[in-house]
Amino acid sequence: MAWDLILWLIVFCINIALLASTLYQVICLSDLESDYLNPYESSSRINALILPEFILQTVLCALFLLTWHWFMFMLTLPLTYYNVTLYIKKLHLVDVTEIFRTLNGEKKYRIVKLVFYSMLFCIITVRLVISIFNSLVDADDAVHIF
Repeated sequence: MAWDLILWLIVFCINIALLASTLYQVICLSDLESDYLNPYESSSRINALILPEFILQTVLCALFLLTWHWFMFMLTLPLTYYNVTLYIKKLHLVDVTEIFRTLNGEKKYRIVKLVFYSMLFCIITVRLVISIFNSLVDADDAVHIF
């Protein structure tokens, strides 16, 4: 049971990082839309976060696959597949010259990801609490046996 708790703690931290990264990207796009940032600055900030975000999302999906959490794996697989196809087609980076043309689409894409990561955060938090409860109950039962 301790391994289950460690897994959910790792997944919780990865999800927090993905949630923060996506929220920061939405804020950068909103600042660009409001003309607080120039296009070069906004796209360089966003592009610096895209590859680590893709790697974390892939690690998250692989963790669920390797630990046989099939529901969570199937839940994270579509976004991971979409990220991989964007990376293979070389469409994952935000282009400085095209950013104003694609601003609404990029913003909607990141807001959908933000909603997805928020729902995943709720599920992971519940599973983390259940795992903590199970590990405490198991530890107490072991103490009472001896």
